[in-house]
Amino acid sequence: MTQRVLTGITTTGTLHLGNYVGAIRPAIAASREAGVQSFYFMADYHALIKCDDPDRVARSRLEITATWIAAGLDPERTLIYRQSDLPEIPELTWLLTCVTAKGQMNRAHAYKAAVDANLAENEDADAGISMGLFSYPILMAADILIFNAHRVPVGKDQVQHIEMARDVAQRFNHLFCPPDAPLFVLPEAAVEPDMELLPGLDGRKMSKSYDNVVPLFVGGSKALKEAIARIVTDSKLPGEPKEPEGTALVQLFDAFAKPQERAAFRAELRAGLSWGEAKQRLFDQIEGQIGPMRAKYDELMAAPEKLEAILQQGAAKARALAGPLLAQARQAVGLRSFALPLNTGVSGKKEKAALPVFKQYREADGKFYFKLNAADGSLLLQSAGFDSGRDAGQWVSRLKIEGASVLGSAPVQKAADDASIAAALAAFGDAA
Repeated sequence: MTQRVLTGITTTGTLHLGNYVGAIRPAIAASREAGVQSFYFMADYHALIKCDDPDRVARSRLEITATWIAAGLDPERTLIYRQSDLPEIPELTWLLTCVTAKGQMNRAHAYKAAVDANLAENEDADAGISMGLFSYPILMAADILIFNAHRVPVGKDQVQHIEMARDVAQRFNHLFCPPDAPLFVLPEAAVEPDMELLPGLDGRKMSKSYDNVVPLFVGGSKALKEAIARIVTDSKLPGEPKEPEGTALVQLFDAFAKPQERAAFRAELRAGLSWGEAKQRLFDQIEGQIGPMRAKYDELMAAPEKLEAILQQGAAKARALAGPLLAQARQAVGLRSFALPLNTGVSGKKEKAALPVFKQYREADGKFYFKLNAADGSLLLQSAGFDSGRDAGQWVSRLKIEGASVLGSAPVQKAADDASIAAALAAFGDAA
């Protein structure tokens, strides 16, 4: 089964190593996996929540596009686009907003942090907090659900937002979809299991808001070396044993090193390696990996018209996928053409004409199966066994949405001729 992997970066400034390690690198690695369809986007609507400098937003969009391609993104096999080039995203955001509880948004980390900061300054709890900040997890959910992405590579601090996207999707499916035909796939966060949140120069989370970042490409090797030189360490002298665990310098080294290199670096520090030499080792380790990428980045930044063409092509491909799903969501909530019967939709809450039926079940072997029966009860398709009911359900959803076009890759056996099966699958699209 093809898996959709999606990630984006807010266009509010210069990219840093934390962005690369937490989002760019794992997302590009995922795009090279067999059976993966990847989506990359500039989260420029999100940028407007925290940045009121138009030139900064515009520059950042260009830099992020160049960075992804320089870091190994292949625009021919993946979709790269600007969030603002897809009007389907804000429309879906509104549909999802209407089914999302305010209490759920009250628990979002970013909003709670802003409230806590206000209270610490004896300000009103909501001073300076916009509706964009308050509800941006819903926009993030729309980014993911508009393509029914299965996996979303994120840093550990973003996992809550993926959980919220799952909750929003489940709520919509529960309200408007038959139990056996959910519209939205429930996404999962993909976090590198052995990688802690990347620290900045002062040991806190690397963040532009803390001004403690190590730049990725901008400023060249000189800027990288100067930033590494400012990493805070203790005052132990050369020759004195140093405890590597928990230090920002070592955590940064770990993010670019193999296990054996990590062990050797720790051993040298405990044997008395100076912090100055350790910082040089860190620079060499990072520069060896990102130096070649930086050269490609500089080349792309000098040809913005090429990047614009890539983004326009990506937006066209993305809209071709987003449009049909949004149409289904509109139908589900009742935003339907007057030319259709009033009981036409995916909610299944009104009486419908007889349709083909997907049935899901579990056999004695512990596997999960589904089959497609025609309206008269005759068998059309029989699936292979799945390890989980969710996997079976996802294939049912794909067959309903994408129809006969995915039969070639579906793990099913045909029990009828192709024309009968295609007509039965088309009926689900007609019913939507």
